[in-house]
Amino acid sequence: MSAPTHVTLELDDIQRGVLSPRPTPYAATYLVFRIDDRTQGRELLRRASAAPTSAADTSSPLEDTWVSVAVTYWGLQALGVPRSSLESFAWEFRQGMAARARALRDEGDRSPQHWEAPLGTRDVHAVITAIAPDPPRLEGAIDRGRPAYERLSGATAIWRQDCYALPTEKEHFGYLDGVSHPAVEGSGIPGSNELEVPLKSGEFVLGYPDEIGGVEVPQPAVLGRNGSYAVFRKLRQDVAAFRRYLRDNSGGPEDEELIAAKIMGRWRSGAPLALAPQHDDPALGADPHRRNTFLYEQDDLKGFTMPGSCHIRRANPCDASVAGEVRLHRMIRRGAVYGPPLPEGVLEDHGADRGLMFAFIGAHLGRQFEFVQSQWMNDGVFFGAGDTKDPVVGAADREAGYTTPRRPVRRRLAPLPWFAVTRGGEYCFLPSLSALRWLGDLHD
Repeated sequence: MSAPTHVTLELDDIQRGVLSPRPTPYAATYLVFRIDDRTQGRELLRRASAAPTSAADTSSPLEDTWVSVAVTYWGLQALGVPRSSLESFAWEFRQGMAARARALRDEGDRSPQHWEAPLGTRDVHAVITAIAPDPPRLEGAIDRGRPAYERLSGATAIWRQDCYALPTEKEHFGYLDGVSHPAVEGSGIPGSNELEVPLKSGEFVLGYPDEIGGVEVPQPAVLGRNGSYAVFRKLRQDVAAFRRYLRDNSGGPEDEELIAAKIMGRWRSGAPLALAPQHDDPALGADPHRRNTFLYEQDDLKGFTMPGSCHIRRANPCDASVAGEVRLHRMIRRGAVYGPPLPEGVLEDHGADRGLMFAFIGAHLGRQFEFVQSQWMNDGVFFGAGDTKDPVVGAADREAGYTTPRRPVRRRLAPLPWFAVTRGGEYCFLPSLSALRWLGDLHD
C-alpha cells in the first residue's frame, strides 16, 4: 500500500454529496429521470449543474441542505457522450446493476425481474438526490430544483422515493445506523475509527492516486476528474420476520437482544460487542469517538465476542488479515429508511412497504461494492465460515443455521430467512461540477 501523503483535493469541483456526511436527522428524496430528447437532456444537466453545492461549501447559507446529480451509463449514452469516452468508464458501470445480478447474488426473489419498475432498466438515465434536515426544507430544496426539469418534455421524472433518518438514527430493525465511515486523505473530514489511517483519495474520487498508486479517470479528463461512482440500492426489510426470529430462537427478552447483537456485531444502541461483550452500553453507542475504536485481531481475534460472520465484521473486517487487503475494499456507505415503522412489539406485517435506501460511494465498483457484496456478504471463506452468508443482507441460506462461537460449546440457531430483499438499484456516475456543465454544453 502507498505511504501517507499530503493530497490537495479540488473540493470546490467535487459534489458535496460525495464526501460530506449527511445531517442528523434528515429527509431525502431520490428522483429518477428518463431522457427521450438529447437536446433537452443536455438542458436538464445544464440547469441541474447549478443545484449541487461543492465539498468545499461546508458553511453554505443552505446549512445541511444539498442536491446531488448523477447519471447512469444509459444516461451518458442518451446525452450523446462519444463512444470513445463511454468505453473509458468502468466496465461494471457500463453493464449496470441488473446485468450484474448473478455476481451480486440478486437471484430468486431478489432478481431484477422482481424489481420495482423502472429500476434496473435502460430507462434510468439521471438521478437527482435532495438532502435536508427535515421534510419542509427538503420540499424547499426540491422546489428550488424543479426549474431544472419542468417544461422539458424530453426529460421526464419517472420514479421517486422519499426516505428519512430519524433523530434516533435507527433503521427499521432497531439498530443505530450510519455509525462508521472512512477518513479520506485531503477531505478534511475525520473518519469514525481513530485507529484507521486515512485512505487515499483515489479510492473515492477519480483522478487521484489510490491505495496501490493507480489513477483511474474516465476520458476526457474534464468529464472524469473529480467525479465518483455511486451505487444506490433499495432493500425491503421484513421487520416482522426479524422480530419473530429473535423471539423463536431466544430464551427471553435479554437473550433476544444478545442474539440481535451477535447478528449485527453491535447492540442496537450502536455499542460494539468488542467493547461491550456482555451487556449493552447506550452511552458507548452514542459516543462517536469511542464506538468504533476497536480492532478485530487486537480485541477479538477468534470471534468469541464478535462472531466472524456478523454483519459489521463482514462489511468492514478492519485489521483482519484473513480478509486480505481490507483497504482496497472500503467504501463510503450511507443509508436512509423509507416507509412507516412497524410499531414496537408487532410480530405480523400487514403489507406496508418499508426498508432501506443504501448509497455507496467509491472509485472502483469492482473491488469495492461488488467484491464486498459477492465475497464478504455472500461467502464465508474469508472468515473461516465456509459458504455462510451475511445474516442481515446476504442471500439467505434457508438450510444452514446461524452459528456463534461460545465456550465450551458453540451456539447454533435456526436457518436465517431473507430479512432484506433487493427491490432495485443502479450504478451511477457522480460528475464533478465542471463535468455537469460540460455535459450540459455537449454538441453533436
